[in-house]
Amino acid sequence: MSEAISPLAVVSPSARIADDVQIGPFCHVGPEVTIGAGCCLDSHVTITGKTTIGERNRFFPNAVIGCEPQDLGYRGNNTSVVIGDENIFREGVTVHRGADKEDGVTRIGNRNYLMANAHVAHNCHVFNNVILCNGVLLGGHVHVQDYAIVSGNSVVHHFATLGTSSFVSGGCRAPFDIPPYMLAAGSDDPQIITVNLVGMQRRGISRETIGTIKQVFKLLFREHKRPDDVRTLIEEELDGVFPIEISNLLTFVEASRRGKNGRAREALRTASPGDQGKEAARRAA
Repeated sequence: MSEAISPLAVVSPSARIADDVQIGPFCHVGPEVTIGAGCCLDSHVTITGKTTIGERNRFFPNAVIGCEPQDLGYRGNNTSVVIGDENIFREGVTVHRGADKEDGVTRIGNRNYLMANAHVAHNCHVFNNVILCNGVLLGGHVHVQDYAIVSGNSVVHHFATLGTSSFVSGGCRAPFDIPPYMLAAGSDDPQIITVNLVGMQRRGISRETIGTIKQVFKLLFREHKRPDDVRTLIEEELDGVFPIEISNLLTFVEASRRGKNGRAREALRTASPGDQGKEAARRAA
């Protein structure tokens, strides 16, 4: 056994472990697990199922990765979890492998920070540079796009999507898609209440583009104009120079409004497994 693996850990001889991976006492690593270089499992960490982990990830005590999904339709198929590089999984984080839906995979990208007791359910996709604060609960099939922040004890409904650089306030219920660059708050009556100004500034988005996003917010969520009408107004005002951020925002809102209950991906709930898999592959490409 490698000197980096505690003699008190249980590591399957079939697991594929890079030479420099550190595995502390009372950890359990299953036979279908692959762990890349530079990873560290502190202690009491369980990694099971068909789980593939990239490089330089750290798992704090009592993190559990790759267990069966909490889905009554799951029948033991060989679904999986795929994790990228440089993620942090704090104490008690749980990430379940996919159910027999979409492509059967739960995905965590790169450089994400999952704080204590956060839960990522089956078939979720957490993109890159995301922060899930303490006690965040993601329902199945949730997508959390780049640089989104979900504050403590918030819950996100199945099939909802949190757009890039969106912000969900503490204790919030997110039953619908949260558009890019927007800030949502409220438990009993959650709403898009303003733009995520700090998040956009941290991303280096220009002052001019932030000003236009504020204008789009007012038109969409205060005056309740249709996305097509907003697009026309903004194109006229900018003389055809249309920032990618504005295009992404309006496209996202259009898709959500075409969806069911404010969730663009809700249509996948009733799609056939084959159609779900095709759509999941298209989105992952």
